[in-house]
Amino acid sequence: MSEHVTPESEVLCTRDGRVGHLSLNRPRAINALTHTMVNLLQSALDEWADDDSVQTILLTGSGERGLCAGGDIVSLYQDALSGDGREAARFWADEYRLNAAINSYPKPYVALMDGVVLGGGVGVSAHASHRIVTERSKIGMPETAIGFVPDVGGTWLLSHTPGELGTYLALTAGMVGAGDAIALGLADTFVPSSRIPELIALLATTTADEAIAAVCALAPEAPLLAERDWIDAAFAGDSMAQILDRLKNSPLGAARDTFERIASKSPTALAATLDSLRRVVHLDSLEAALRQEYRVTLRAFLTPDFAEGVRAQVIDKDRTPHWIPATLDEVDPAAVTAFFEPLDDAELDLPDRSPRAAATTS
Repeated sequence: MSEHVTPESEVLCTRDGRVGHLSLNRPRAINALTHTMVNLLQSALDEWADDDSVQTILLTGSGERGLCAGGDIVSLYQDALSGDGREAARFWADEYRLNAAINSYPKPYVALMDGVVLGGGVGVSAHASHRIVTERSKIGMPETAIGFVPDVGGTWLLSHTPGELGTYLALTAGMVGAGDAIALGLADTFVPSSRIPELIALLATTTADEAIAAVCALAPEAPLLAERDWIDAAFAGDSMAQILDRLKNSPLGAARDTFERIASKSPTALAATLDSLRRVVHLDSLEAALRQEYRVTLRAFLTPDFAEGVRAQVIDKDRTPHWIPATLDEVDPAAVTAFFEPLDDAELDLPDRSPRAAATTS
């Protein structure tokens, strides 16, 4: 592969010694993923998988704000308003295939989850073999805030966190820092941001494990993990109404504040998210989770709440979305169940893969 280093490239693909370096390059948008970026990442990974001179993959983000703020929801919003959803479906299909390819990649894949890492940014990093966080990391799945549902394998990741912490994060659209990201299984190792240049230099000359070991440090505290007792009690079960009732009537101020955060979200998105998390625990692979997410994503995209949520949070920024339906009591359980029904000929074409062979050997 020839190196792509022109400033206008949305992904910079370069080589330095033994490392193939992928840098997301839309810093003004905090490197939000476009369809072009997804395809460039997949192409580079496909080529480097068979290149013996590339021993390690490194993923970083351009600019100072973060690795990736998620998918390019403005483009998806425009498709929701004027299109039939086909372009959105193509984008998600390719994005989810990329997420699965990262998870099963045959070489060490080092993701620098520095700064903001949200939504689609989690998809290209948290499935990696080596996941690095810094004191600047802010990691989350904010989909319910825009009337949507966690995807890119997010339901798989959040369902494997300790207790109900993943349910809490999904329903609140919350973010965690480095300590909690490691404690919840969303990341592996803490590296101070001041040592990132040293890490990048080491990756060019030594194995991923050796390079990371040379610069890592003790992870910060995990404040969300410390709240697990009341979160587990409040978020247990399959009833969204019961969860909200527990939070609203809790003697704990943190629980009542959480009620207020969740109550402002799309009722349909909340119901579909909780159902997604409860169903995914019965699946046996990330690939199966992605197939389920694809069904739910396409159905959620067609509801009024996605376009309305993006309008309120991103386009007009008035922060006053008008959800349809407006309350949980009005959400038809059958309509949510229909989100999970097979797509017939439109199912996500995603073969099951063997677990990565090189992740632990570097």
